[in-house]
Amino acid sequence: MRLPLLMKAPLAALLLLSQTLMAQQPVSDGVEMADRLRADGKIWVVVAVIAAVFTGIIVYLIRLDRQIGKLEKEVKEKKTNYSL
Repeated sequence: MRLPLLMKAPLAALLLLSQTLMAQQPVSDGVEMADRLRADGKIWVVVAVIAAVFTGIIVYLIRLDRQIGKLEKEVKEKKTNYSL
C-alpha cells in the first residue's frame, strides 16, 4: 500500500516534531548506577553476563540452522526418490 505524497508530508513533519518534543533532558551527572558499578569493578560482571547470553543465543541459532539444513536435505532426497 503506497501513501500519496500529500499524506507523507504531514506524517514526516509529525515524526520530526515528536522527536524533539519527547526527548529527555540530558543528564549532567551521568548515570549513577553505572558509575557505581564501574567504581566497584562490578561492571565486568555485567559485561560477562551479557556476553554469555549473546554467545548462548548465537550457539543456539547455529545449531538450529544445522538441524534445519539436515531436515531440508532429507525432504529434498525424499522428493527425488518419490519422483523417480
